[in-house]
Amino acid sequence: MAEGYEGPVGVVFMKPVFVPKIWGGRKLETEFGYTIPDGPIGECWAISAHPAGDCEIVGGPFAGMHLSELWDQHRELFADCEGDHGKFPLLIKILDAAGSLSVQVHPDDEYAGKHENGSLGKRECWYVVHADEGAEIIIGQHAKNATEFRQMVEAGEWDKLLNKVPVHTGDFFGVLPGTVHALCAGTLVIETQQSSDITYRVYDYDRVQPDGTKRQLHIDQSCDVVDYRQVPPKDGKVRAPEVDGVTELMDCPKFVVDRIRVDGTHQLEQKWPFLCVSVYEGEGSATICGTTYPLRKGSHFLALSDAGTIEFAGKMSMIVSHLPE
Repeated sequence: MAEGYEGPVGVVFMKPVFVPKIWGGRKLETEFGYTIPDGPIGECWAISAHPAGDCEIVGGPFAGMHLSELWDQHRELFADCEGDHGKFPLLIKILDAAGSLSVQVHPDDEYAGKHENGSLGKRECWYVVHADEGAEIIIGQHAKNATEFRQMVEAGEWDKLLNKVPVHTGDFFGVLPGTVHALCAGTLVIETQQSSDITYRVYDYDRVQPDGTKRQLHIDQSCDVVDYRQVPPKDGKVRAPEVDGVTELMDCPKFVVDRIRVDGTHQLEQKWPFLCVSVYEGEGSATICGTTYPLRKGSHFLALSDAGTIEFAGKMSMIVSHLPE
């Protein structure tokens, strides 16, 4: 524990890290109330121990430490969880796609470990907080093998290659390694993902960055990692039942993601090494280890293994992520 501190910690809050992107906008400011840098800001890394955006803890006995340091030095707060390759395993983001993201694909752990200096692969998912009318996303592709994929890419046959689906507020999409995908303009999502920043770009619309250059493409790696067996989805409608305000959105080998709606009060037993909580709508509070913390749209926190029963109150909606059982 921090020097001079005794008793349960329960929870840590962090400063988000904001990332400029060529496709970003200003909704992290206008919709979530964050103070963000000037220019197009595409990503809020809300809960992250990744070296590209390591969140600083605010308040409590570990204020000023980064999440990676807390993980490394106080693993007892995470029930001595091993993590992924010894690292904090998850990363929670908000993405503001004012423009379209590049068409891209992520490797799995095996490929990334071999070809990206031991990095983790990247499995992720999107909960759509807002979608403009008529917005769509790219998820999946129609080539049967790497040869056909490369031919269609080189010929620019994007309408034939890429699977586009309409997207609506409240949709959910799982994006497995090997899935060709891109958020398109007019979407705002919360992303739960492995703690990895490995992205292979297939197509970037021939965009030019402010310095006059185009962003690098990774066609060879993309051909290697695309999962040609996948059947592209037709929509992102959530079909799982809501039980006592809780809807399980995804249960996969790397994480479990739930949507929790609170209207009054809600109790959540924290029985995992840690729990990532992101409020995307409404306001209320969470009482953890006897202390009540105000919450609003844009609040994120990490409930530690000693949090016990979390008492939510108010009217709000959250995305909650944790490791599998």
